[in-house]
Amino acid sequence: MLISIHPDNPQARQLSMVKECLESGGIIAYPTDTIYGLGCDIFHPEAIEKICAIKKVNPAKANLSFICSDLSDLSLYAKAIDNSLFRILKKVLPGPYTFILPASKQVPKILQSKKKTIGLRIPDNNIALSIIKTLGHPILSASFPGDNVEDYTDPEIIYEHWGNQIDMVIDGGIGGITPSTVVDCTTNEYTVVRQGAGVWDYL
Repeated sequence: MLISIHPDNPQARQLSMVKECLESGGIIAYPTDTIYGLGCDIFHPEAIEKICAIKKVNPAKANLSFICSDLSDLSLYAKAIDNSLFRILKKVLPGPYTFILPASKQVPKILQSKKKTIGLRIPDNNIALSIIKTLGHPILSASFPGDNVEDYTDPEIIYEHWGNQIDMVIDGGIGGITPSTVVDCTTNEYTVVRQGAGVWDYL
């Protein structure tokens, strides 16, 4: 299914349809502040496994991330965040960053890496944030397989290519081509693991 959601004023009816899809274990393609992502309810292990199958990765080794609606949501899924890091997060989020943080007990085991870490995002995108708020908890944030990012900027092309494996493609306009900047914050020395759309000046 391909549904259109207004990027500035997401319609409640469409958001309810997305919520129903996610609650039933469905997989969605959705816009963020960077590239389009694959998502599902983080509390649906079978849906997470389906996304890992699409990406051809082992869930135990996949280093998966999910998106939160705000900093209080993020704090729930990460172990204690110290004040200096919290100040940085407050400054750059919502924004095009994924932060690798020690996972709290609230994070489903399937999503925790062997190091018990998790990637967390708060994208600057109305549609993505509205989906999480409507659902009531985070959704998975995974990239499409392959290196040809241009294939994942247009929701109609995504639907053409992946419609048989994805339950719902959300058309929120043309997406970006640069992924998020990934920053490892599991030690006191923050490390940029992947330079992406977000500028990082806090090393």
